[in-house]
Amino acid sequence: MRARPLSGMLLSSLAALVLLLAGACPAWAAFSLPPLPYSAEALEPVIDATTMALHHDRHHAAYVANLNAQIAADPALAELSLDALQGQIGRVPAAVRDAVRNNGGGHWNHSQFWAVMAPPGQGGEPSAELLAAIETSFGSLEAMQTQFNQAAAGRFGSGWAWLIRKPNGSLAITSTANQDNPLMDLRGIERGAPLLGLDVWEHAYYLHYQNRRPEYIAAWWSLVNWQEVNRRFAATRA
Repeated sequence: MRARPLSGMLLSSLAALVLLLAGACPAWAAFSLPPLPYSAEALEPVIDATTMALHHDRHHAAYVANLNAQIAADPALAELSLDALQGQIGRVPAAVRDAVRNNGGGHWNHSQFWAVMAPPGQGGEPSAELLAAIETSFGSLEAMQTQFNQAAAGRFGSGWAWLIRKPNGSLAITSTANQDNPLMDLRGIERGAPLLGLDVWEHAYYLHYQNRRPEYIAAWWSLVNWQEVNRRFAATRA
């Protein structure tokens, strides 16, 4: 038998490798970890660089990886965007619902969390339209912040505090457990369009603040990226 040329063998091997890799990759576009919109140390002294790196590179990355693994095992979910997935959690098959709820929620919640923060002094101010809506719903910006702080401090265990725009157009403060969010179609969740969400899981603040969650909440307002909150509010009115 005539030996195959070495170049032909290499080409065949490369072709086989390409086919193998193609078969191993999902046909859907996997979710990816968004980069921080600023450096890990940019939010200091309110949030230290070590906390930011661990929070983004470890915690958020784990939610993304776990969500992708779950969707790979249940391809029907691949047809949904991350936003759409939140609103259909209640319709996800019961056998995988908790995994999709926790990891999909974790991915969505953290993606918005990085976006609604900015280095101190760079977040701007509420727009005239947003401020008017806040004053209509709460009386004043300060009153809204007080109610928000209470929701964040009062969340037992792990979770989030939210400023949302309700379907009737008014603004409200709400809180969710674990990685739930106001987009989810689940019992016990006040639904609405999230404008601003604060992570009150211990890993978000414990290295610097230990058990002093109210101190973390109060300091966090200096990081709010009102320009992004304004954009989200305007999008709900479009």
